Amino acid sequence: MNQSYQVKLDTFEGPLDLLLHLINQYEIDIYDIPVAQITEQYMQYIHTMQSLELNVASEYLVMAATLLALKSQMLLPKQEIEEEEEYMEDPREELMHRLIEYRKYKDAAEKLKEKETDANQIFTRPPVVFDQIKSRQPIVKGDTSIYDMLNALGKMFERKNWNKPLETKVKRGEIPIEQKMTEVLDLVKRSKEGIAFDKLFDYPTRAHIVATFIAVLELMKGNEIQCRQEKHLDSLYVFYMED
Repeated sequence: MNQSYQVKLDTFEGPLDLLLHLINQYEIDIYDIPVAQITEQYMQYIHTMQSLELNVASEYLVMAATLLALKSQMLLPKQEIEEEEEYMEDPREELMHRLIEYRKYKDAAEKLKEKETDANQIFTRPPVVFDQIKSRQPIVKGDTSIYDMLNALGKMFERKNWNKPLETKVKRGEIPIEQKMTEVLDLVKRSKEGIAFDKLFDYPTRAHIVATFIAVLELMKGNEIQCRQEKHLDSLYVFYMED
């Protein structure tokens, strides 16, 4: 009996993280959030995750409901308020405060992580004279997020008309992630100038799409490959991380 190919990811940090990503991506003023626009973009990510049958945490769906409710409120005709009447709170205010608070803690966590990384790079050793040592450009890890990858995946579905994968039910474990990791790594290694993210997805079936997506994440986690994007909304390219 076939079961749907479901994958649970711990890479997603929560709905506020996704919203903050969208705010940064589209250069939105966090103090004046265009609810209709951000709701549309947020729902696109949710639909992409659901089309892959990734286990979307309930907190993402709760936030989706919250955004849709806010969108409805913002569409209602505004009532005229007399000067003597009390100030009417902006429906977006609570969400704005939650995002600002989340951004504050996220920035603090990133600064602590940077300090930890810098501290790990400090070590002492006896003086050494470096003669005839060739300088080598360090490999800079990509800063592409999982949300950038989901966005690229969603666009690929639309471009290749893969919104409804040909095969939606497969046996669990039919495509081992380890096998797919090897295939992806070999493909990336052969592409010296990097390979377009789309090129890694050669079969329009949910099984192959999900397995490839997870394989890419695992390889990035292991620092074997990296995804690069020149700027937001540009095409993604995957590179091999040489030793």
